[in-house]
Amino acid sequence: MTELGYRPCVGVMLVNAEGRAFVGRRIDNKEGDWWQMPQGGVDEGEDLREAALRELGEETGVRPDHVTLLKQIDEPLRYDLPEELMGKLWGGRYRGQEQVWFLARFSGTDADIDLEAHDPPEFCDWKWVDPDQLPELIVPFKKRIYRTVLEAFRELV
Repeated sequence: MTELGYRPCVGVMLVNAEGRAFVGRRIDNKEGDWWQMPQGGVDEGEDLREAALRELGEETGVRPDHVTLLKQIDEPLRYDLPEELMGKLWGGRYRGQEQVWFLARFSGTDADIDLEAHDPPEFCDWKWVDPDQLPELIVPFKKRIYRTVLEAFRELV
């Protein structure tokens, strides 16, 4: 599996006017009570900012006119899948993801969030949380990523 590469990906830390971060519970989560921020793959040749807005829209229903991208993380972040998942996700083509994260300010209302905006939906539930909770809500193999994202964006949240 070490010869496998990393899936290009974007992630969005969406924060509301109160400085709370959006998290969703994945529909396909079989074990544990894990919550994550919106994230997803980048299409070949796709602009990263456009990919971030597309993924955000697909997973949350949030329209681009309700979002202001405030900052992009300086360097992409990588994580490896745990052994039991390697070769099973993304058609077995990747060992993990290389993620470029964006901080986005949400100017809409909770009514503008629609988890069923894209078929099939990825999240079955969502909530706003204190950003310091993020590393504790995510699956263990992504905790380091969430800590790094939180520190990179903390001053603007």
